[in-house]
Amino acid sequence: MRVTIVFLLKTFKARQDGNCPIYVRVTYKKRRMELSTGFFVDKESWNSVKQQVEGKSNDVKSINNRLSKIYSRTLDACYRLEAINEDYSLDDLKSELTGVSDIHTLFELFDYYIKTISDQLGTGFSAGTLKHYKTSKNRLKEFVKKKYKKEDVNILDVNYSFIADFDTYLKKQYGNNLNTVWGYHKHLKKILNIAISLDYVLKNPYLKFKVKKQETKREYLTLDELKTIRTKEIDIKRLSIVRDIFLFACYTGLSYVDMAKLNPDHIQKGVDGGDWIVIDRTKTTTECRIPLLDVPREILERYKDYPVCENKGLLLPILTNQRMNSYLKGLADICHIKKNLTMHVARHSFATSVTLNNGIPIETVSKMLGHTSIKTTQIYAKIVDAKVSKDMKKLNAIL
Repeated sequence: MRVTIVFLLKTFKARQDGNCPIYVRVTYKKRRMELSTGFFVDKESWNSVKQQVEGKSNDVKSINNRLSKIYSRTLDACYRLEAINEDYSLDDLKSELTGVSDIHTLFELFDYYIKTISDQLGTGFSAGTLKHYKTSKNRLKEFVKKKYKKEDVNILDVNYSFIADFDTYLKKQYGNNLNTVWGYHKHLKKILNIAISLDYVLKNPYLKFKVKKQETKREYLTLDELKTIRTKEIDIKRLSIVRDIFLFACYTGLSYVDMAKLNPDHIQKGVDGGDWIVIDRTKTTTECRIPLLDVPREILERYKDYPVCENKGLLLPILTNQRMNSYLKGLADICHIKKNLTMHVARHSFATSVTLNNGIPIETVSKMLGHTSIKTTQIYAKIVDAKVSKDMKKLNAIL
């Protein structure tokens, strides 16, 4: 078989960081074909005689191992083609290599992870997470099509330049704010980490690319506002139900999706002999253990024999999230509350006004909220500190 396979460094194709791409060159019957291996290295570390990278780091060893595999696979492909047809072309070889080489694409990995999320809905992931990853995939597909005129890209081509260009695209094309852009990057970074776990890539380019996130204002209700809602006379049945569900979230810290699945099995006796809510958060699968306060206990008692709850085996007559938020606007109006009431506001109110402002330790609040890290809970602690500072300044102005 008259074929030669060599690796070479294309110094004239160096990236901005100075690293150059490694290509595999196949020569057959005086014709030549070159394909990118997807690896970039510093030209000083490339040994053109040995056709490998010099050095002792794990990255160097990994690249050289992958080059060795590419060589073997290329040679195997040549043998297979020759067995079928002695006069095979380099186009035949290219097609064969495309089928057998370690080429993995960005959207192949997105589809892989989206399927993982879909398969674990309700146990490890929420419908919201699935929706967000699908949205991120679609936004990336738009970007790839516009920037590269392709339907997909090799995962090895998702480098620093790629994510920097994607960042610019999101801000210029869509005018996305920092936190929206951060969300897209969060999903892409996750996909790249999966690629690393599968040994498709060596490093995550996000190690060098930093994405900024703006701290958002978390709206919450004061205890006086909660009392106003709790004591308001409401004659409209549906609005009264919405008020109860909202207050239940305010006094338990449960998210909408977790309240929607709340059933009698989730009410258990705690160490104090009282009723506790024990439930795994849908978003993080972290267990929440929440002692029932009087307000939520009364609400549960109110719907104990409610037909809708009995038929579905649930504790609360939950409406869809969209309808809940729509009715909450009406609730805010009749209670003369100027804040935008949402189910997120209810959870924030539990974290701030109901617990932290009343001296409940942050570790306890974190446990009840089901946070995987206390850093998340500290956001609420900052809100409380900010209010303390503001109140003390008012006091200082009076004294």
